[in-house]
Amino acid sequence: MTAADSVSANIAEGFGRHGKKDKINFYRYAQGSLYECLDWNEKSRIRKLISQEEYEHVFGLLQRLPKMINTLIKLTNDNLND
Repeated sequence: MTAADSVSANIAEGFGRHGKKDKINFYRYAQGSLYECLDWNEKSRIRKLISQEEYEHVFGLLQRLPKMINTLIKLTNDNLND
C-alpha cells in the first residue's frame, strides 16, 4: 500500500469506527500519510522522477487536504459524544 492509499484507507476506517476517539485517531493517521505523500512528491522532484509540472500539480492537490482533514476532525470532535 502506498502513502496515498493510506490517506483514504485511514479516513474510511475512521468513518467506520463508532467511538469519537477512535475515529479521530484514524483521521490523524490519514494526516500523517498525507505528509508522507508530500515528502515522496518532493523526493520525486529532486530525483527528477517527475517533471516540475507534475510536481506542482500533485503538490497543489495535496496542499488542499490538510484543511479538509482538520475540518473532519473538528466536526467529529464537536458533534459526537464519546
